[in-house]
Amino acid sequence: MRINITGNAGVGKSTMAKLLGDALGLPIYNLDSIVWQPGWGTTPIEECRDKISNLTNQPDWIIDGVSRLVWDAADIIVFLDFSRRLSLARCAKRNWPYLFRSRPDLPERCPEILIIPRLIQIIIQFPQKVKPKILEYARTESNRKIFVHIQNAKQLETLTKEVKKNGVEGFQVSSYDSNLRI
Repeated sequence: MRINITGNAGVGKSTMAKLLGDALGLPIYNLDSIVWQPGWGTTPIEECRDKISNLTNQPDWIIDGVSRLVWDAADIIVFLDFSRRLSLARCAKRNWPYLFRSRPDLPERCPEILIIPRLIQIIIQFPQKVKPKILEYARTESNRKIFVHIQNAKQLETLTKEVKKNGVEGFQVSSYDSNLRI
């Protein structure tokens, strides 16, 4: 099973990936560890593609992050679609302890203080630049993949409970709100 957790910065992609990984026994990968190099350098595009392809060629995984390559390889895509205000608040809470050092899931010399302006820009622009691409992809690929569109805490709780209870079948439970599935 191949699952992608996608959405804006700070929405809880890594937290959701961990919950689902524990429930389903799948390995978890974070795209931040591929995209970022020490000192907040970015990985060259070809190298990034190669590393993502190495992950997506595996038979089972959960990958958190935003990537068309991952979407194409995924069987299930969970889109965490929360407000920018919540994204900013969660980023502040997550990043505060790491202002002057790297988070455990990032390369060395990546203190959060150096990325804050770029992170704010990503969060603010996400609804106009990235969200439409995710939703359009969902519309065009809906006959081949399972898309779950999470827009509030209740939907997130429902999905988490159903997957813990029913495994992969929890993604297809008919009792979801009509706007949960794309």
